[in-house]
Amino acid sequence: MSDTQSLIENRPPSVATLFLERVAATPETEAYRYPVPSASGEGTDEWRSYTWGQAAERVFAVAAGLMALGVQPEERVALASGTRVDWILCDFGVLCSGAATTTVYPSTNAEETAYILADSESRVLIAEDAAQLAKAREKRAELPRLSHVVVIEEADALAEPGDPEDWVLSLADLIRRGNAHLEKHPDAVRDAVAALRSDQLATLIYTSGTTGRPKGVRLPHDCWAYMAKAIAQTGLVTGEDVQYLWLPLAHVFGKVLTAAQVEVGHVTAVDGRVDKIIENLPVVRPTYMAAVPRIFEKVYNGVAAKAKAGGAAKYKIFQWAAGVAREYGRVTQENFRRTGTASAPAGLKARHAIADRLVYAKLREAFGGNLRACISGSAALAPDIGYFFSGAGIHILEGYGLTESSAASFVNPGEAYRTGTVGKPLPGTEVRIADDGEILLRGPGIMEGYHGLPEKTAEVLEDDGWFHTGDIGELSADGYLRITDRKKDLIKTSGGKYIAPAEVEGQFKAICPYVSNILVHGADRNYCTALIALDEPTLTEWANDQENLKGLPYSEIVVSEEVRRLIEGYVEELNGGLQRWQTIKKFRVLPRDLDVEHGELTPSLKLKRPVVEREFGHLIEEMYDGAREA
Repeated sequence: MSDTQSLIENRPPSVATLFLERVAATPETEAYRYPVPSASGEGTDEWRSYTWGQAAERVFAVAAGLMALGVQPEERVALASGTRVDWILCDFGVLCSGAATTTVYPSTNAEETAYILADSESRVLIAEDAAQLAKAREKRAELPRLSHVVVIEEADALAEPGDPEDWVLSLADLIRRGNAHLEKHPDAVRDAVAALRSDQLATLIYTSGTTGRPKGVRLPHDCWAYMAKAIAQTGLVTGEDVQYLWLPLAHVFGKVLTAAQVEVGHVTAVDGRVDKIIENLPVVRPTYMAAVPRIFEKVYNGVAAKAKAGGAAKYKIFQWAAGVAREYGRVTQENFRRTGTASAPAGLKARHAIADRLVYAKLREAFGGNLRACISGSAALAPDIGYFFSGAGIHILEGYGLTESSAASFVNPGEAYRTGTVGKPLPGTEVRIADDGEILLRGPGIMEGYHGLPEKTAEVLEDDGWFHTGDIGELSADGYLRITDRKKDLIKTSGGKYIAPAEVEGQFKAICPYVSNILVHGADRNYCTALIALDEPTLTEWANDQENLKGLPYSEIVVSEEVRRLIEGYVEELNGGLQRWQTIKKFRVLPRDLDVEHGELTPSLKLKRPVVEREFGHLIEEMYDGAREA
């Protein structure tokens, strides 16, 4: 048995055990950084820290506080909050008490929040603020098992007439109760952790599906202990790293990063405010961060649009530098694959050095200047955007996994990464490709099943442990996986041609700096069409340089003939690189961007195709009106 295999197979029963081991090993080492409003009130934040020992004090108090409220092992405690250090410490508190965390996105509406709380039978809700408390209060009659709401923001923990006694507490109240409980029972938390079983429920994450009610994915303690050990064994993160964590922690991608950190012991700077990312990066100066492709697309499109706004000469320089970056990324990755050295021909190196001074160095500095790599997951990254960042010295390692597989099933292996693939399986994870191209996974990261839905579980989980992902993919001879599409998202034209819409959509995002979202449609039709949503700030900046559009509101800009012609040019450029049956024959620019609030994107920013096609069905039918169906 190899050392790696031994470390993974001999893992402890829970990530709570790993947390205690980390605290014992490095109690005085910095664990978390978090922002607080500046005392000067000037709008800038001050960053403070918890050591592992200080973090443990809060975790133990939360765990003991839940025990004092009567929460029993495996009972659910829901967490409805944005990404902040309190989320992580409360989650570890839940796990160390023996209970299980139900994650709830803070953007979830009251009705669906109530469904999740009721279906999970959550006993306690830890709510971020008054807005999250209000959702529970509105639906309290439907939640007979919800005995307490603990509010993180102390000023928002206000009881109202009609609330049951002791129903609303502040997090500070919970911590005080926990410390009092620990005075009487000093070993209560350690005893609870020692009693944890590897098959005991740790986390219940509700998938934000595109249709119907979300399903609760049951992830036992062993999933997180395995993930922590397996990610550490890849060597991608070390104890010297500084992670910038902004991803939603209600999503499995964000959650798995908290487990990996405990194993290696590095610093994590936590701030889920997406509008603060650009401001925070130069302050935090992370060595790695994880993101969804939409973030990299926005950065790329923002840089491109800024260059375009700077005039024809500046934009020409950017386009040249972008082309050099893509070529350099492709060549160096291919040479590394063949020889083990990321080399490039002398001429390309010389052009790259010039482009680096003009463009890439500024881009790296905007990311804080210390970034070794970014991890991208949750959806496919357009290869052209991946190669651009690769050539610019910002290495995006794509990974792959699902809620049902605890997030991290595949990841690209450091220097040997290959843009356009999701890398190799984590140690201990098995993969095979079914006859129809579907990716099947098996290993310790796979869920126990869907909560209360044995029939749904049986549809995707075989008796021998193989999980049907619903994704289509290809494995290279040396084990790299390429995702080609969702099995259910492949579309077949009326002419019998199969098309992977995500592939076409990704290519368009790499070409057009103004696009935010695009949906390609063509199932059972004789040609493909597209609904295109634009990025309002970027397009507005462009419009200010157009004589007829300057100063107009976005609602007028987006429907203008100038915008239609602008996007038409990019569609024609896209079509030039596609097979005939893939080309976009007609398109419509949407009057607004797609968003989570309208239900068109999941909280992890994945496109909900059925919702978008239903919402804008009249535009789709308009594009096929009068067309002869083959």
